[in-house]
Amino acid sequence: MCHTIPFKAGTAPVENSIVASQQLFSGFDPKRRTHIVTVRWRDHVVTIGGGAPIRVQSMTSTDTADAVGTAIQIKELAQAGSELVRITINKPEAAAAVLKIREQLDRMSINVPLIGDFHYNGHLLLRDYPDCAQALSKYRINPGNVGQGAKRSTQFAQMIETAIFYNKPVRIGVNWGSLDQDLLARMMDENSRRVTPWNPSSVMYEALIQSAISSAEHAVKLGLGRDRIVLSCKVSGVQDLISIYRALAMRCSFALHLGLTEAGIGSKGIIASAASMSVLLQQGIGDTIRVSITPEPEDLRTGEVIVAQEILQTMGLRSFMPMVIACPGCGRTTSIVFQKLASRIQNYLRKQMLVWRKQYPGVEMMNVAVMGCIVNGPGESKHANIGISLPGTGENPAAPVFIDGVKTTTLRGALIVEQFQEIVNDYVHRTYGVTVTS
Repeated sequence: MCHTIPFKAGTAPVENSIVASQQLFSGFDPKRRTHIVTVRWRDHVVTIGGGAPIRVQSMTSTDTADAVGTAIQIKELAQAGSELVRITINKPEAAAAVLKIREQLDRMSINVPLIGDFHYNGHLLLRDYPDCAQALSKYRINPGNVGQGAKRSTQFAQMIETAIFYNKPVRIGVNWGSLDQDLLARMMDENSRRVTPWNPSSVMYEALIQSAISSAEHAVKLGLGRDRIVLSCKVSGVQDLISIYRALAMRCSFALHLGLTEAGIGSKGIIASAASMSVLLQQGIGDTIRVSITPEPEDLRTGEVIVAQEILQTMGLRSFMPMVIACPGCGRTTSIVFQKLASRIQNYLRKQMLVWRKQYPGVEMMNVAVMGCIVNGPGESKHANIGISLPGTGENPAAPVFIDGVKTTTLRGALIVEQFQEIVNDYVHRTYGVTVTS
């Protein structure tokens, strides 16, 4: 018999719902615990995993054999905020250029660690070019591309032993485009004998995970510490990536590198990267990320760094530069003044961060609001550190400026953009400048 429990307003059910709401308000799931991996170049250290911030990585698109061109692009990526940069090492000429690249970066005071990306012949290049093996700060090995048949284990071991000798961490990066076909075929055969076979996607997921974990455990048996290993299982589909990394995170304690292997071009690549990685990061999964977007023909390579930073910053996981809050515009904002202002201020702040990052610690936490009309403009502006609210359509430009919630002035005329920029500069200097006392 079913008994109905009387409900009395204001008692336990309401209290329970409030507690549940508070749990929802907490935001992120607990961060997954991992081994902390140390990547260094000389005195510069970048930590991955453990309690370290989620790191931003990128990759060059130059021919690594072109030492000058590659060093220039690495400098651009590092100045944009990439904390590690991966370079392709696919031929003897590329391996021979690595030390030259490292030396050029050192002369330019660019201390970003370099990751060598190896496929097929990595065991030979690391053996034949010891300067390359030593100048790199980390190796990336794809277990699906280290050799066929009996050679696979031997050549993988040679690369791991080189990493141990030079004390280098390794990312074991499995990719569904180059998955170990022997492993996949064996698992497909096993699946066909199940009473209730899995669907093909599930078999592929399991093959990726097994390839990554078994390769990592093989490296550990060879003597590479668990704190020297990062894992990745990259695919192109958003739901595929989420499913694989959820399972991978449950089955190992290695630090994890997140990223779609081919995110796509333009808005598609940006949205796919944000959609997949944000879900995982919200669940506490992921220790370093790379956004593999295809640049438009005229775009700079640094775009992938900016997108990665913005994913982390908009989620509240890290701060890289002041955030510009701007309304989208509507029928009350047919003037493009606020759009120009928002664009110019955002570009200006990003450019200034090359200098401000060192001169004004904490400036990356600043919020700037650029609003287009009087409906939500003043309120949003008051919530920001600095805010400006333009009047909207059909009015002479008269824009109140708010600093830390207090209206301080009203800008008018044709030079609103330049005047507001000066106000931002003054605020940064007064608020984040380091005062030297005698």
